[in-house]
Amino acid sequence: MDIKAKTQRDTTFKTEVKEGLSSFPKYLSSKYFYDKKGDKLFQDIMAMPEYYLTGCEFEILATHTKTIGELFRDRENGLDLIELGAGDGKKTKLLLKYMTDNNFNFVYKPIDISENAVKLLTNNLAQEMPSLTVDAEIGEYFEVLERLKGFNKRKKVIVVLGSNIGNLLHPKAIDFLTKLKDTMLAEDLLFMGFDQKKNPQTVLDAYNDQTGITAAFNKNILTRINRELDANFDVNKFTHWESYNPESGTAKSFLIATEAMDVRIKNLDLDISFEQWETIHTEISQKYDDKTVAWLAEQAGLTIETSFTDKKGYYKDYVLRKI
Repeated sequence: MDIKAKTQRDTTFKTEVKEGLSSFPKYLSSKYFYDKKGDKLFQDIMAMPEYYLTGCEFEILATHTKTIGELFRDRENGLDLIELGAGDGKKTKLLLKYMTDNNFNFVYKPIDISENAVKLLTNNLAQEMPSLTVDAEIGEYFEVLERLKGFNKRKKVIVVLGSNIGNLLHPKAIDFLTKLKDTMLAEDLLFMGFDQKKNPQTVLDAYNDQTGITAAFNKNILTRINRELDANFDVNKFTHWESYNPESGTAKSFLIATEAMDVRIKNLDLDISFEQWETIHTEISQKYDDKTVAWLAEQAGLTIETSFTDKKGYYKDYVLRKI
């Protein structure tokens, strides 16, 4: 692994933790949920019946594998299939199998912030699809966007599944989409999942399960700070809370201090005080409709070519091109 890149990620983690916990109100980025334990907890979340997103997107990709695969195909020069936030690759494997079984000329480039997830996926693919060429990379979305501009010798398809764009409020989502557009040529495609607006209770249940897996996932960021930055958070003195605004389509996750306390983060030489019931905002999960997605795309210089949805209409994958 690139030691320089790892050092840079460690430095970014320290900087963002210090900034977030020194702010009012306090916040932490959900991208730091994902270490080895966080990856496992997210696997458990995706297996929960309440967490409909994974099942809906899997249904879309399983139902429309051939149609989507042939949209991606370039018979003349082949293509680069670049996935941001690849995770365990469970859904993407449906497309990868179709593409390898049908003589696609392509390289699969999975990118994820979790070193653990990248290693597991690379090893699994080597066993399951030995003929597949995999060029994996560890990094954040915004880190790799500049490097994506170098993929300009043949068609590229950029894949972002899991409604990961939902972690960004609209202005940042437009910025992200614009940066993606700036890496694209006319023949390139962006294949992106957007969770749709629906019954508010369905949304709340997905992010606040009764078994407490989502709560453990959110609290894992405090455990990680304790371990990596030598802090003394008492994780049991925080409770997980979820809210959803059906008007804006924004779900928000919080960790709430159940009593007043002081926390020391030795590696940052930082002391943090919490009032009772003070919050740490950890995540947003934006929900969409066609009109909102079309607006975001237009603002970023993209246009919707087509979309695919599950039977319930809970979730959509959109195919976008540069205008």
